[in-house]
Amino acid sequence: MSKKASPPADYSDLRALFINTTLKPPSEPSHTDFLMEVSQGIMEAQKVHVEHLRATAYEIAPGVQPDMTEHGFDKDDWPQVFEKVEKADILVLGTPIWLGERSSICTRVIERLYAQSAQLNDKGQYIYYGRVGGCIVTGNEDGIKHVAMGVLYSLQHLGYTIPPQADAGWIGEAGPGPSYGDEKEDGGRVGFDNDFTQRNTTFMTWNLLHMARLLKDAGGIPAHGNQRQEWDAGHRFDHPNPEYR
Repeated sequence: MSKKASPPADYSDLRALFINTTLKPPSEPSHTDFLMEVSQGIMEAQKVHVEHLRATAYEIAPGVQPDMTEHGFDKDDWPQVFEKVEKADILVLGTPIWLGERSSICTRVIERLYAQSAQLNDKGQYIYYGRVGGCIVTGNEDGIKHVAMGVLYSLQHLGYTIPPQADAGWIGEAGPGPSYGDEKEDGGRVGFDNDFTQRNTTFMTWNLLHMARLLKDAGGIPAHGNQRQEWDAGHRFDHPNPEYR
């Protein structure tokens, strides 16, 4: 067995937000929670400030505006969720698979993230620049990679940096059957001994930590060629087409 290596950096000043987008209400246990707890545990061991929330504990209105009470809805808890998003260096979305796709709640959370993506940070970049994103997927049907592609594409499009292998997941046999974290007859839990899932979840977590560390130490993504206000003011950052001014 190789000698245990020490982490290459201190991560204790980082903040991570895990959002579980299961369809289940907060009163019911979630299989996605079980797998997210693996990643959370690794971060907590590194003294990262970790916060976990269940999206169904909040009344998140549909829409693509920052506060949907200004657009006809009686209640919208998204503004208080966004306060947590805004503080986080790392965002991890957890979702089950339904009909081969991410949950409807996950889609709603991404839509609401999109609602604020045009806001700017203090360097004039889009607000999610300098932050890191990942996802965790569970289910009883094929689709981990398909779901991860959609979630991670959405996050990077909004401005999140996606490190290598930023997804992890677990699926059982196709069709009805035990889900991740269900109790087994021998007293263990389903999936807890699955090397592929545990390895990928660990690698994902450390890659998120490493990338967040690099970005924080560098002051985020360099602010050149990606500032909306500068573009609107006429700066073209060596744009090669002379016909476009």
